[in-house]
Amino acid sequence: MTRIAWFHCFNGIAGDMALGALVDAGADVEFIRSTVKAMGIDDWAIEPQRTQRCGITAIQAGVSAPDLHHHRRYGDIRTMIAEASIDERVRSRAQVVFRELAEVEGAIHGVDADDVEFHEVGSLDAIVDVVGTCAALESLGIDEVHCSALAVGTGTFDAAHGVLPNPGPAVVGLLVRRSAPVRGVDVEMELTTPTGAALMTGLASTFGPIPPMTVGHVGYGAGTRDLVGRPNVVQVVVGESTVVSRVSSPGQPVRLLETNVDDVTGEVLAHTVGALMDAGAHDAWITSILMKKGRPAYTIHVLAEPTLAASLSEILISETGTLGVRGSTIERWPQRRTNSTTTIDGYVVATKTNDDGRTKIEHDHAAAVAVTTGRPLRSIHQPPDHDHDHDHEPADHGNH
Repeated sequence: MTRIAWFHCFNGIAGDMALGALVDAGADVEFIRSTVKAMGIDDWAIEPQRTQRCGITAIQAGVSAPDLHHHRRYGDIRTMIAEASIDERVRSRAQVVFRELAEVEGAIHGVDADDVEFHEVGSLDAIVDVVGTCAALESLGIDEVHCSALAVGTGTFDAAHGVLPNPGPAVVGLLVRRSAPVRGVDVEMELTTPTGAALMTGLASTFGPIPPMTVGHVGYGAGTRDLVGRPNVVQVVVGESTVVSRVSSPGQPVRLLETNVDDVTGEVLAHTVGALMDAGAHDAWITSILMKKGRPAYTIHVLAEPTLAASLSEILISETGTLGVRGSTIERWPQRRTNSTTTIDGYVVATKTNDDGRTKIEHDHAAAVAVTTGRPLRSIHQPPDHDHDHDHEPADHGNH
């Protein structure tokens, strides 16, 4: 069954509000903290506190950090996320969010996305908000994120670049990329922030009313300001999809990028696949083909979020020298996997189990045990006995 989180942004959304709502819905705060800690950054804290906004009890995430105006390049943040020892789905989601921001900021300022220097969204508290929210989604086992129309304010507001129109250029740019629905509110306040908008445009599968689901939990995340007559909160509803078939409903839209090459080495092909995965692709693979004039060649395939199509196409072009990339929009239906561990010959190895109970040991762990013990690899790859102790971790997606 697919686990869903629907964000009701009736009064906008900010990064700390998304995080607070998920904590209120049951996300494990210690898992969130340990994930952010793995980013290798210091001098931050997450101290959720219960508060009220216009009579609604909500969680204020309590994210604090000293360098609120520190500037970071997108490339630096991307490297931090890529090198962190965190869950792969958390990593992928965080990369997508920051890539969204980088491409929009680059378009606004007329620079390449890789050269974008973030201001507010590059500060430490914004990094904690994004990574923490992605970790909270993983803690709750969320497979799909959905979002309502986003409320935006009016007038102007103060930002690092000066006085900006409300909604700000970055927020509008993010909404345009996904054709996300908005609802204007006559409040001179930045109701939806760039970080909040990027979380939704980067992670939401759909925008609109709450999808068919059995509601399990609800959470409210509070903004830092208490508005007169308006609850400054975002609501998140968590539950299980009521769609019975695994593939009968519309799937997640993804981009399939492909290019044919007949003049690159195996080393370049392997490096390119690795670079694509590091840049946030869901999957990348190679097939052998026969091109014109009987030339043996290869097709490189990449499956990715639509927002990453441009950056991944650039990797294909720069790494292989191909003269063109083709693409199509398709759907995928990721199935849930539960990450666990088991012990083989005294060594702890990672496993993944799908909802049908089929368990598979991670190949790299199995190979390490085989080398150390001298056992055949095929014997290590046998499914572990169910009477082993398993340390369950949050669910993960499959690739297809």
